[in-house]
Amino acid sequence: MEKENFIEIYVDGCCLGNPGPGGWACIIKKNNEEIILTDGEPFTTNNQMELKAVISALSYFKEPRKIKIYTDSEYVLKGITQWLALWKKRGFKTSQGTPVKNKELWETLEKLTNFHQVEFIKVSAHSGNFYNEKADRIAKKSAKKWKKKF
Repeated sequence: MEKENFIEIYVDGCCLGNPGPGGWACIIKKNNEEIILTDGEPFTTNNQMELKAVISALSYFKEPRKIKIYTDSEYVLKGITQWLALWKKRGFKTSQGTPVKNKELWETLEKLTNFHQVEFIKVSAHSGNFYNEKADRIAKKSAKKWKKKF
């Protein structure tokens, strides 16, 4: 792919209580431009917000792109790179035989990762990474807005 199609995205999600009001954020870096997407929900989980951050970031692009997703979420990282294939083989059941949580979100994320060329990169939470910290602050701010609304 052409160099201008290479995009870096930092994502984060949070929940004030789990479940509770939640927020997510993604910072899209492309061609010296920074695009921030954020939203939340009044009653959700941290894992749902982490997934929605990635889904929203990838959904932003209508043409296939080469994308690096930076996340501090083990759930997202291991879910998409390791667990999803096993869940699908088991009919979306965990190794314990229980239904996989957030199935619809995982299915959406899988479609988007098949549409784009996506590499997931682990970032340590609260380790001083500028964009990871910024995404964390934006996600928390969004969650607080939802807390105030309800």
